[in-house]
Amino acid sequence: MTVTGLGGGRYELVTDSGRRLVYGVRGGGATWVFLDGRVFVIRPDETEAGPRHRDEAALAAPMPATVVAINVTPGQDVKTGDALVVLEAMKMELAVTAPHDARVRRVACRVGELVQPGVPLVEFDDEGPTLTSALRD
Repeated sequence: MTVTGLGGGRYELVTDSGRRLVYGVRGGGATWVFLDGRVFVIRPDETEAGPRHRDEAALAAPMPATVVAINVTPGQDVKTGDALVVLEAMKMELAVTAPHDARVRRVACRVGELVQPGVPLVEFDDEGPTLTSALRD
């Protein structure tokens, strides 16, 4: 895998499966990575973190944003890629999507609420994949 900085938070990611444009933002001791409509958070200690920690990162706001829609309720089953929450930041909408099939345990935000980076918006009952496994797909 090769990552080349293109400026402005944009990176070219080259893997065995091809080239992708990736966006990254650093803040709060972590790096937020936007890849194929999904959000991943890389922390220096991620290798020691359990899968639940990675789920929380994938289901959190990547930057301060306003919740404009909530598409799930506790107990609901979701499929990979389902839009769970829609955020608005810097005049752009960003859907926080399900990183894998799961059941929603809790929704921790409200429409109109200003949410902060790193705070989970949705919690799942099970565990999911990591950024590394997503890059292999």
